[in-house]
Amino acid sequence: MAAKGDRSDSDAVGKALRLLCLLGEHPEGVGVSRLARDAGYPVSTTHRLLGSLQRDGFVRSDGESRRYSLGLRMFELGQRVSQARGFTGVALPVMRRVTELTGEPTLMSVLDGRHQLYVHHVQGPRRIRVIGEPAKHGPLHCTSMGKCLIAFAPDEVRAELVEELELTPLGPATITDRARFREEIDRVREQGYAVSDEEHEAGIRAVGVPIVGPGGTALAALSTPAPAYRVTMRELTGSLPFLLEAAAELAVLLPTV
Repeated sequence: MAAKGDRSDSDAVGKALRLLCLLGEHPEGVGVSRLARDAGYPVSTTHRLLGSLQRDGFVRSDGESRRYSLGLRMFELGQRVSQARGFTGVALPVMRRVTELTGEPTLMSVLDGRHQLYVHHVQGPRRIRVIGEPAKHGPLHCTSMGKCLIAFAPDEVRAELVEELELTPLGPATITDRARFREEIDRVREQGYAVSDEEHEAGIRAVGVPIVGPGGTALAALSTPAPAYRVTMRELTGSLPFLLEAAAELAVLLPTV
């Protein structure tokens, strides 16, 4: 059984981590009152935790606006993780090559609980663009990358997500029926790629593939999205050879841990 002091320390760490996560949602900065309200903490507790985090460089504050935001220490740690995972140095050149071949953006994401976390985004040359902002979370059930991450997740994770993931209708064609969703994930696993035709957002189509590691589970996923008015689904799936080639290359180059 943990000592009382241990529990207090653990609670403080958990609260501080929650503040960091909330600050990540406000890159422009946020006031202490708003942050305290969102976290559900007293203002005094929030202010004390922010002071500790600021002292160590995890948080910074603007004296004029009195807004808090993530500090350079968080950026430094993020860069170290990205380099260790091989995403920055390895993935971006491969993704840029895909975009050169398709003329459309290339996105990369990883599984993070019941969401996907966008890791990288290479912008296409067109004026109308589709963006997957790095470090932001997105849904799994209605996106091509999300479906790939589910279909090629470890067996127990896949089973849980298929049966328990909330199938919130986000686009006009979102699959919200559990039986249909189960069939969709089986199809993705069988064919090795996924499509999303206005399921996540009206007017947006995408095709995605998993980056499968040695154990047969997805390390990440890649996708090519495009506006529906410009590209038919059949034309978009023409990007599959480029995506599959890139995924095979990254499966060898990316670390598995």
